[in-house]
Amino acid sequence: MTQDQNPQTPRHRIVVLNGGMRVPSTTRMLADRLADATVAAVAEQGGEASVQVIDLRTHAHALADTMLTGFSSGELAEDLAAVAGADGLIAVSPTFSASYSGMFKTFVDVIEPGTLNGKPVLVGATGGSERHSLMLDHALRPLFSYLGADPVRTGVFAATADFGSGEGGAITERIARAGSELASRLAGRPSQARRPADAFGEQSVPVEEMLARVTRPAG
Repeated sequence: MTQDQNPQTPRHRIVVLNGGMRVPSTTRMLADRLADATVAAVAEQGGEASVQVIDLRTHAHALADTMLTGFSSGELAEDLAAVAGADGLIAVSPTFSASYSGMFKTFVDVIEPGTLNGKPVLVGATGGSERHSLMLDHALRPLFSYLGADPVRTGVFAATADFGSGEGGAITERIARAGSELASRLAGRPSQARRPADAFGEQSVPVEEMLARVTRPAG
């Protein structure tokens, strides 16, 4: 431990689910701004936060395989373990047909039931115009509520025009408010991760090992 580390400082793990389909992606840009706002708010409240971003597009083939076989492995399994071990989530999806993307939904579908129970979630979305903003309350928020998660009050929708307005404006204020709400929610619940702060999913058991335990002869 370095001299400037305080063992009493609350430490939180935040996982960002980025549903952006392209590189570069406005969805990733919004996700990064939400993460930065949350980390800053946690620091203002006397805590520390680490952030892991999961780009869902990188798991396209693995997600299809998991849906067919019922088992995840490799990097997808590691990222699912990171979600399970996170103290809070930031979930951002592009708007497709007035809802979240199919890729985003597929990732959520392979999360083990009960994993998100009580976990605070900040939801965000992107779209071509503000008329898509209802997607937050009609699709994303109900999805995470159904899964037992605890969405914070403020969601953030960013239209294409918002990315050309600089760092000011109403969306910047909304991002800051949402980040502050998630930070407050994190401060109000015990950390799920009492392991070292740089060990996302360190104690997760590989699928191969779990299968070996099941098939291993007794005695």
